[in-house]
Amino acid sequence: MKRADIIRAISDSQPWDVLVIGGGASGLGTAVEAASRGYRTLLIEAHDYAKGTSSRSTKLVHGGVRYLAQGNVSLVREALHERGLLKQNAPHLVHDLGFLIAAYKWWSAPFYGIGLKMYDLLAGKLNLQSSRYIGVQEALKHAPTLKREGLKGGILYFDGQFDDSRLAITLLRTLEDHGGVALNHAPVTALHKNAAGKVDGAAVRDEETGQEYTVQAKVVVNATGVFVDAVRRMDDPGAKAMLSPSQGVHVVVDRHFLPGDSALMVPRTDDGRVLFAVPWHDHVVIGTTDTPVPEVSLEPRALPEEVEFILSTAAQYLDPAPTRKDVRSVYVGLRPLVRAAEGTDTKALSRDHVIRISDSGLITLTGGKWTTYRRMGEDTVNRAAVQAGLPQRLSVTPALHLHGWMPVDVSADTMSADTLNADTLDEHWRVYGSDAARIRELEGARVPLHPDLPYTEAEVRWAARFEQARTVEDVLSRRLRALLLNAHASAEAAPKVAAILAEELGHDEAWQRTQVQEYAALAGQHQLA
Repeated sequence: MKRADIIRAISDSQPWDVLVIGGGASGLGTAVEAASRGYRTLLIEAHDYAKGTSSRSTKLVHGGVRYLAQGNVSLVREALHERGLLKQNAPHLVHDLGFLIAAYKWWSAPFYGIGLKMYDLLAGKLNLQSSRYIGVQEALKHAPTLKREGLKGGILYFDGQFDDSRLAITLLRTLEDHGGVALNHAPVTALHKNAAGKVDGAAVRDEETGQEYTVQAKVVVNATGVFVDAVRRMDDPGAKAMLSPSQGVHVVVDRHFLPGDSALMVPRTDDGRVLFAVPWHDHVVIGTTDTPVPEVSLEPRALPEEVEFILSTAAQYLDPAPTRKDVRSVYVGLRPLVRAAEGTDTKALSRDHVIRISDSGLITLTGGKWTTYRRMGEDTVNRAAVQAGLPQRLSVTPALHLHGWMPVDVSADTMSADTLNADTLDEHWRVYGSDAARIRELEGARVPLHPDLPYTEAEVRWAARFEQARTVEDVLSRRLRALLLNAHASAEAAPKVAAILAEELGHDEAWQRTQVQEYAALAGQHQLA
């Protein structure tokens, strides 16, 4: 939908069945769940879809090996089930990836092997591939840059990999496919209540025009991630904080630091966390950390000691190992961890999601992680339907193909020359699924944005026309992943992106200059000094 059409839709005085505040994993999952059940659904996002934590993950669809070690078997089983469903429903976005746990002590392989066999069993029929012991030579085949001295082999297990913000945009398109409406760059400024003191809507401001709109709804869901407490205080100024947020830092380096076909998993770092080195879009993502933060912010910054910890840990396993000068980008995500007893270490907090309903009827969803986004949405809409007195309808999302779905098992012999499937598309185009063919027909499909980036001008046009991209940041950070892959190159591409967006959206040169300046400042924050 074009923005003008969306504005007309939210200006309608007819109440929505479900109003969702927040366009990250939990909000989009809830909105798709509601719309696919036939409820009239509106989602409002203050900034952009997946602007916060939901675009800054480790890019894994996983059960959570760490949570198994903590004994949270129910969470792991649920996440592994959801991992399997997501692979079936979005094969263009989710694929299997091998993870190597290198063994340098004689007991390591059997110790971790036993736990990972349980991991396989908990996945049941939806397991990806079975874990197995491998010898030294096979370990080096999967991870050629692994340090060889003392290597005794390892364990190879399998989890899922995805592109987080591309999944967010896919959910946006899925929401629209099912009649839902979503608007970004439109913060909720207040919650409205009826005479009985029940929340029945919100005030929404269009950031592009400054115009305010009143939206009525039978039930309102607060799914704003690490910002849920701010919305809860719109409802009740005295509401106590629900969250104990922590931040996780990742660094991105060139692919030659991990050139094999597998990721590397360090099961226990010096601070007791798990560290991953994951191939992603022809680069390697290494992380993460777990540092409690006293306040949440839209653009959290990596601490020098966090970057040093990641690089020093990677140097224990990789040869050659990346140094600060090799880092192409640094990004930071905030975890919406539900508050625990004072003194509890944030890395020990569960990633279970939590749903709370206030006295006014505001439903708050928080916690959880990308892998379980669908289950979070299902549980929330179950509660919301009761709260609002909506007709009871069963969830259809366990088998709901997401926008762009296409088969992965089509034989090349049975395909026509112009037929696409998720196996024949390379990683660059695969994230668009069945839309890829249409994008490659647009103007600029063969014109690169930058020599050090894999993206084309056509993708910018597509983002503006069909994916609600409104700013240079929307495009280079979340529709494309340029900011995360190479922050410096993305800043150099910004003027070209601004010019294309101005043409598509009707902006002038002053707008372009402002956009380029703002993006340059943001890209600078993702580079090491």
